[in-house]
Amino acid sequence: MLPRSQIWLLAVLGAAAVMSAVSGRLNPYWLDVAMGVGINIILAVSLNLINGFTGQFSLGHAGFMAVGAYTSAMVTTVLGSRLGLSPVLLRWGLFPVSLVAGGLLAGLAGLAVGAPSLRLKGDYLAIVTLGFGEIIKVILQNLNAVGGARGLSGIPSYTNLFWTFTVAAVTVYVVWGLLNSTYGRGFLAVADDEVAAEAMGLNTTRYKINAFVVGSFFAGAAGGLYAHLKGYISPTGFDFNKSIEIVVMVILGGMGRHLGVIVAAILLTVVQEPLRKLGDWRMILYALLLIGLMLTRPQGLFVWPLKRRNA
Repeated sequence: MLPRSQIWLLAVLGAAAVMSAVSGRLNPYWLDVAMGVGINIILAVSLNLINGFTGQFSLGHAGFMAVGAYTSAMVTTVLGSRLGLSPVLLRWGLFPVSLVAGGLLAGLAGLAVGAPSLRLKGDYLAIVTLGFGEIIKVILQNLNAVGGARGLSGIPSYTNLFWTFTVAAVTVYVVWGLLNSTYGRGFLAVADDEVAAEAMGLNTTRYKINAFVVGSFFAGAAGGLYAHLKGYISPTGFDFNKSIEIVVMVILGGMGRHLGVIVAAILLTVVQEPLRKLGDWRMILYALLLIGLMLTRPQGLFVWPLKRRNA
């Protein structure tokens, strides 16, 4: 008999396939919101591995998302046009390959920023990751091959409910399985007491780098889904504000909580829709939300009295 986690994974994949098959009958607006929910679940769960379970504080998750978005978009637009594949092979063959390519390049970016900087802690690490996100944005703004400041348009709309929630389910499954494995206990040890973990012989830097690489990979895959959902991406769409949105989801759900972070990603994605008419003013609401959380419920809103390993 399959483990319960694998049964849940297969159930979500089956539900995603059914919903994707009937998506043509759904309201296009709410269909877009639903896929946005799936993408934000990927981003929040992947960042939770870094910030919540490994005890680091990254402010550059949008940068990894941007790397994956542009890589995936270039694969489907440039490589796809040169290969001359049929629409079916493009959607069901090249598109998932582009998501993996975007995730791999984002993972390499995570390794590049993590290897020299993860010996830092706390505020210093946050500043480094924030700087990385801004560097990525500036590079993309000045790189004419990907549209520069104009952005990249003409991206085919391959993202659907099946691909979105398949990647989301795989992300949750991989992160949950990793943390509940023998090796994954090292991430929790690093978060609880890094000095004690080192004294016990754990290579804490390696654990932090691994968390960064895995989290960056899934952020890159989420970026690929985002690019093929919107059809247009620009460097300003992956700025500091986007990173803050993802951090808010993790903090609101409770850092180091699987279910709480998923609920927070769903809630914030849906709630912000009626607030879009406020434009950038909605970021003030996020700031007020963070202040209120830190003062009244620093452990997060969606935290139940469970041990973290079972959350």
